[in-house]
Amino acid sequence: MTKKGPTIADVATRAGVSKGAVSFALNGRPGLAQATVDRILAAADELGWRPSNRARSLSVSKAFALGLVITRDPAVLSSDPFFPAFIGGVESVLAPRGQALVLQVVSPGEDEEAGYRRLARDGRVDGVFLSDLRHDDPRIDLLTSLGLPAVTLNRPDGPSPFPAVCLDDRPGTIAVVQHLLELGHRRIAHVAGPQTFVHATARADAFVSALAEAGLQPAAIEVSDFTAVGGIEATKRLVALPKPPTAIVYANDRMAIAGLGAAQQAGLTVPDDLSVAGFDDSELAEFVHPGLTTVRADPYRFGEAAAQTLNQLIDGDSGVPDVELPPARLIIRRSTAHLEDS
Repeated sequence: MTKKGPTIADVATRAGVSKGAVSFALNGRPGLAQATVDRILAAADELGWRPSNRARSLSVSKAFALGLVITRDPAVLSSDPFFPAFIGGVESVLAPRGQALVLQVVSPGEDEEAGYRRLARDGRVDGVFLSDLRHDDPRIDLLTSLGLPAVTLNRPDGPSPFPAVCLDDRPGTIAVVQHLLELGHRRIAHVAGPQTFVHATARADAFVSALAEAGLQPAAIEVSDFTAVGGIEATKRLVALPKPPTAIVYANDRMAIAGLGAAQQAGLTVPDDLSVAGFDDSELAEFVHPGLTTVRADPYRFGEAAAQTLNQLIDGDSGVPDVELPPARLIIRRSTAHLEDS
């Protein structure tokens, strides 16, 4: 005969309480003294008992899951420098709480709105992370109408009822430009991300502002798509200009690393002929040749803070505040050099 595992009744007997009290304690409901909650949790630990998420969701009308909808080509998502680390941070919060992350990857051109509607209709998640904010983002009104709690990754450019977890890209971008100016560069170009994204626009605006502060204009701005192929094509156009830039600042590391290779294939030496800088400080940035000067964000901490904030909102905390993370900062490596070295 197969030995049965411990049950909620066993936990109640061990703790000297009713099964209802065990349910209250495990689901965080009010009404029990802290000493009673502690005794119930200790009994559950001693017996090795954990309620199934299915049972928990039926008892408290929760899914015990959070949602993340990413609009990306699935073929290139694995090389994205942000989302794997961000998801790691989210999971560090969810796992101890017995929660799951429901991930939907929507290819560009597919019905993204339908993905959010399915999550809400099927009750699969208790809330969602809203990433890659767009200007006048329609998803904010959509999630509001669906009654789905959300946390935005950075602050939208319009009204939003949701708390935001913010990492300011601008100081890091400004620091890159100032670093290149100190190295003697005056023809500095930028390879930007899609200007529908709030964070891509913020990085491009910070780049332009930092040059304007020095009385300069960009040598050129190429708008790309955050992909390696986009970085290569933008670099080819820049180095073919009649007066090519002596330095290029890319809006992410993936484009920068690909652009570095494209510049080398074009016969240029980095950094002697061309200085290159990125944004993200992704894992490969330190190990390409030469090591990539970049801006270090912390997507793991971003995910951790976003999950904590979303859970606060779902747990009914009133007035959940925005969270300001430490701003991105410059990491100097060998892909940038003084102009006199060229």
